[in-house]
Amino acid sequence: MIDNHHSAAHDDIAYMRSMAQAGRQAPLLNGPIMVAAGLIFGAANLAQWAIVSELVAVEPVVMLWVWLTAGAAFAVALFFLIRRASRKPGYGSTGNKAVGAVWSALGFGIFVMWISLMAVGFFGGNWELMWAMPSIVATTYGTAWMVSAAFSSQRWMTAVGLISYAGAIACGALIGNPAIYLVFSVLMVLAGLVPGLALMRQEPAEVV
Repeated sequence: MIDNHHSAAHDDIAYMRSMAQAGRQAPLLNGPIMVAAGLIFGAANLAQWAIVSELVAVEPVVMLWVWLTAGAAFAVALFFLIRRASRKPGYGSTGNKAVGAVWSALGFGIFVMWISLMAVGFFGGNWELMWAMPSIVATTYGTAWMVSAAFSSQRWMTAVGLISYAGAIACGALIGNPAIYLVFSVLMVLAGLVPGLALMRQEPAEVV
C-alpha cells in the first residue's frame, strides 16, 4: 500500500515536471505586440524629435496629442493581437503566462510613470522630468527581456536586455538634448521591432 502511494506521488511529480518543461519550451507569442510597440512608439519618438528640434513648426500641445494618439493606437493593436495569440498553441503555457504578466505589469508601470510625470508638469510647472522617460522605458524593456530570457532559455533575449540597459544609459547622457528621442527611436527598433520579428518566426500556426 505504501509502495503504491510512493509510486503515485512519483508519477504526479514526474507529470508536473513534464508539464512545466513543456510550458518552458512553448514558443513565446508576444512577438507581434513587440513589433507593434516598436513601430508605433518608434514613430512617436521620431515625431517628438522633429518637434523638439524645431524641424516642424507646431504648438507644444501637439506633442501631447502625438503620445495620446500613439497610446490609443497601441491599445487597439494590443486588443486584436492578444485575440490573435489566444488562437495559437501554447498560449496558456506557463512561460507565455509568466512573460505576458511581466510585460503587462511593466507596461502599466510605464503608463503610470508617464501620467505621474505629466501631473508634475501640469500641477508643478516642471516639465524637465519628462526627459527621463526614455531612460525609464528602456530600463523597463531591459528587465522584461531578461525575464523573458530566463523563462524561455533563449540567450539572445539576454542580449536584447543588455542593449536596452545600454540604451537607458545613453538616453540618460542625452537628457536635455533633442537627440535623445532619435536615439530612443533606434532603440525601439533594436529592442522592439527586430526581436518581435524574430519571435514571430518561431510562432506555430493558429488553431482553427
